[in-house]
Amino acid sequence: MELIQKTPDLSAYLAADEVIDHDHPQVREVAGGLAEEAADSYAYARLAFEFVRDTIPHSQDSGDPRVTWRASDVLERRTGICYAKAHALTALLRAEDIPTALCYQRFDVVHGLVAVRFNGAWHRQDPRGNKPGVDARFSLAGERLAFMPDRAAGEEDYPELYAAPHPAVLAALKAATDRPHLWATLPAAL
Repeated sequence: MELIQKTPDLSAYLAADEVIDHDHPQVREVAGGLAEEAADSYAYARLAFEFVRDTIPHSQDSGDPRVTWRASDVLERRTGICYAKAHALTALLRAEDIPTALCYQRFDVVHGLVAVRFNGAWHRQDPRGNKPGVDARFSLAGERLAFMPDRAAGEEDYPELYAAPHPAVLAALKAATDRPHLWATLPAAL
């Protein structure tokens, strides 16, 4: 699948905003700690991915009712659904000048993940969190995502790469009073 940058200017995929707040002290602290361990940008990206995938539980898996959407809140509260975890990973990567986009898949609801730019190409990564039946890994040599759409069942990969969260995703996150409410209002399509 060919990934499509929604914004031609690559600098948009390095920007901070209210959601991808990579200038926030919480994000800078986590990024700084990871950067100390990394030998280069690729190693940093892999460490950041593993940090978000493995140390921030997916709130549906853990039963946490809290809804997070801002990257710094996800890192501070250590919880979030796929969108929130994608926001946290995007902020950590952009904090170290790695262009990162938000992207989506559609199953029964829309699923969020990221794409990182290395060696002149975009590579999708899914920090959702592993569990039985899910084994996502950081890879630039072939995708190792949490889920692959079943096209025969009407599922799909959206090829667009967004510099900021899709408005439908952000609206659902901001309006949710708790995770059960969010689960009932997740977007079914973009």
